[in-house]
Amino acid sequence: MSAPPSPGPRTITSIDVHCEGEVGRVLPGVHLLVRGRTWSERMRWCETELDWLRRLLLREPRGHPSMCGVLVLPPLDPTADVGIVILEQGGFRPMSGANTMCTVTALLETGSLPSAEPETVVRIDTAVGPVEATAGVEGGRVRWVRVRNVPSFAIALDRKISVPEYGTVAVDVAFGGQVYVMARAADLGVALGPEHAPAITRAGTALLAAAREQVPVAHPDRPGITTIDLAMLHGPPDSPDISGRNSVVMPSGRIVLDDPASWAGILDRSPGGTGTSARMAVLHARGELGLGVPFVHQGVLGTTFRGVLHERTTVGRQEAVVPSIQGRAWITGHVQHVLQPDDPFPTGLTVGDIWSPVQD
Repeated sequence: MSAPPSPGPRTITSIDVHCEGEVGRVLPGVHLLVRGRTWSERMRWCETELDWLRRLLLREPRGHPSMCGVLVLPPLDPTADVGIVILEQGGFRPMSGANTMCTVTALLETGSLPSAEPETVVRIDTAVGPVEATAGVEGGRVRWVRVRNVPSFAIALDRKISVPEYGTVAVDVAFGGQVYVMARAADLGVALGPEHAPAITRAGTALLAAAREQVPVAHPDRPGITTIDLAMLHGPPDSPDISGRNSVVMPSGRIVLDDPASWAGILDRSPGGTGTSARMAVLHARGELGLGVPFVHQGVLGTTFRGVLHERTTVGRQEAVVPSIQGRAWITGHVQHVLQPDDPFPTGLTVGDIWSPVQD
């Protein structure tokens, strides 16, 4: 693990935003910390040299288990406006729908990027390909953001895996910017809803640990994508204006299949952008969701993303679809985070009451 620079105090500025409940800590002034002439080099640099920054900003006392962040970087693609790298509790990630909405809202509302009414297009460079966001702008405010995501595809459908304490479970695995394992919540004996959060997070992290061991993953064009990042438990809608409900589970530490004490995680507060993309790709592969058909996905807080599949394409030899997801985001604060050289917790801290007891 890399160590923070010293000596002397260090100040890091963020724009804190939430997207349908999920917090994204947008970092527009850290671009000089990142090195690399390719996205693979940039991601590797973040993992080896900047993990201290991720931990510092997402862990206590500055962060909390559901906190995410975004490094705003110069794009490598000359046609893009910005590049982004996502910070999650589990590591650095190439893409996040909710965090992209947070970033676009932050950059447009602060004037970091120019905006025009009624709509402004922001082109974003990511480690998994170009993403285009369209923001609805009114009175200087971003009222909604629609993200046309990278091609998404099913990797495995109805794969049977063995999950300790939960038995044999049929899962789908799909890529929507990150790789998800998905299962029906009822198949794991849990119900959806915030009142069931402890049961959902335990089942979701156990499912994720099992899937990582039993389902191989290889992205056709991105050799660095070889693991399953997140778990989604889903269920039927509970109202006619909703297409489906879900809870995305993110591990809050290192999960080990043979150690039930490590099955700890947190729920994505948003309906999940890359997760909605992956879910729509699975439904399309099953013949259950056509092109141009709205898909309204509800998260744990009752907020929704509106998704749609625009066209079919291929990724290598893999059949894929191009999705978009739309949601809302709000700036909640402008923060200066200070790290003093004598701080006893220079990479943040975790305690087992709300964090996984197993930390890397």
